Amino acid sequence: MNFDPVRIIIVLLIAVFSVILHELAHGLIAYWLGDKTAKEAGRLTLNPLKHIDPIMSILVPVMLYILRAPVFGGAKPVPINHHNLKGKEWGMALVALAGPLTNFLLALIAFLIGWFSGALQHSPEGLLYFTFAELVYLNLGFMLFNLIPIPPLDGSRVLYAIAPDFIRDIMRKMEVYGVIIVYALILIFGEVFSSLMINGMTGIINFFYLLVGA
Repeated sequence: MNFDPVRIIIVLLIAVFSVILHELAHGLIAYWLGDKTAKEAGRLTLNPLKHIDPIMSILVPVMLYILRAPVFGGAKPVPINHHNLKGKEWGMALVALAGPLTNFLLALIAFLIGWFSGALQHSPEGLLYFTFAELVYLNLGFMLFNLIPIPPLDGSRVLYAIAPDFIRDIMRKMEVYGVIIVYALILIFGEVFSSLMINGMTGIINFFYLLVGA
């Protein structure tokens, strides 16, 4: 276990920053598609107090980092009224995709800045390398975790838009217990889940290296 307080603070700050932008993206796309619920709830803001969930935004990411497991997390879900959205199910799918896409873009931007500034070519022991590497890894972890197609995670909203009615009925019934199901699957199939997450992140990072010709 790694209890370096400086690195834990860096991980915490990156996690909070990333989940805030993730949720803000949901709210902005919903607003663009006609739903003002998030705006009226005061969620179209960068104020961390409006978004942070003490467990999912702070405790879970830090503990996963300390345990050297793939890091993921989340914030308080932005309130969305899908009845107000243009495109209905497809509108909701776009709102859902906005969060993971934001994390992907944050990871890509961090990688490009880190690479071309030389930060990601420094010693892995240095804090500058660590900061840019964690910006990449944490955001990819958030993206992949949220794309799991189990309610209420973002991937389920995309699946819902294309699924037949009987699948939609199952997903609606799962909604209340979705988070419990996700955590149960992670606990039971922890090694498989970690392997899939690591392989997914590795594949995307290899693509990033391809982009810069490395």
